Amino acid sequence: MGPAGSALSPDDIEVVAPNFKRRLSGVTATIQRLVPLQARSLGIVALGPNLGARVPRIGYSTLLKLWQQPKKRPFRIWHARRNTEMLAGLILRDVLRQPLRIVFTSASQRHHTAYTRALISRVDAVISTSRATASYLKRPSTVVMHGIDTDLFRPAADPAEAWRATGLPGSIGIGCFGRIRHQKGTDVFVDAMIRLLPRFPQATAIVLGRTTPQHQEFEAELHRRIAEAGLADRILFPGEVDVDAIADWYRRLSLFIAPQRWEGFGLTPLEAMASGVPVVATTVGAFPELVVAGETGDLVPPGDVDAMVAAAEAILSDPVRRQEMAEAARRHIAARFTLEREAAAVTAVYENLWQTAAHAEAEPSQNNT
Repeated sequence: MGPAGSALSPDDIEVVAPNFKRRLSGVTATIQRLVPLQARSLGIVALGPNLGARVPRIGYSTLLKLWQQPKKRPFRIWHARRNTEMLAGLILRDVLRQPLRIVFTSASQRHHTAYTRALISRVDAVISTSRATASYLKRPSTVVMHGIDTDLFRPAADPAEAWRATGLPGSIGIGCFGRIRHQKGTDVFVDAMIRLLPRFPQATAIVLGRTTPQHQEFEAELHRRIAEAGLADRILFPGEVDVDAIADWYRRLSLFIAPQRWEGFGLTPLEAMASGVPVVATTVGAFPELVVAGETGDLVPPGDVDAMVAAAEAILSDPVRRQEMAEAARRHIAARFTLEREAAAVTAVYENLWQTAAHAEAEPSQNNT
């Protein structure tokens, strides 16, 4: 198997993970995390832009060379995560007659359009990223929840020193990471911090993430509220940072808040808990399946500033309880949400398709003996 970032020979390619979106997204991040890990034991490659140097991949020209059956398998797997990728897989399988089967991962928590349902009905296996996601599907699926790189996202050896190293005021960091927009509940976080920070003069709030042009007015309104509250030096917007820097930021926090109004899955609570940080999250997306209320943090209704303030205050005002939650959060992730666990579960879906085909081929020959 070739090293990360290089292409396998066509005969050795067992799985193709397409990524048809140019802009960085959650799907892209998933492929970047999973494929290098899966490639340790599987002939898997990605296809598409913005994949990073660690990801084994092929170009579109190689895709046209995959008409032959792979050496070790009865067919290849085309692992789609978007409608466009499902459609491409159907064309390759049903029109161009490539030897492949299609796996689709569904992360959305909403009723699918008729078009999406039609695509899903024609794939060979479906993975759901949570039980909530599975409930929106019209066919059975295997639930495989996302995992976290627990080596990258890990607790600080000395959290107090990690915070001091930032040079920011106070001794308590409260974080909210992700795109700055209404859907993500950034305004709910800001409103909660405007009420909470006066009660905790040693606390500083960090809003880390990117604002796209269509949401710049939304961010400007947040800065106006913050300035009116006299908290411009304690509710900060450092901007967007790369994944390694994000891991450093988690380690500096005492509390993480995920204030989303809507979310398909949402990795930030997992990243925070893996870093030994308690989480207050809203009851959207997979958050209720990730955060153990009263043990690794707390859950609050989306958009409920009062509940968010109360939950955060209860954790911040009791350092002993906060430390117990921090330790429980790390144990929770290490036991249930490692990246290795996710990769193994996804690969098991592929193996099931291959084994089912092998058994189907074996049965006629056994009947003829």
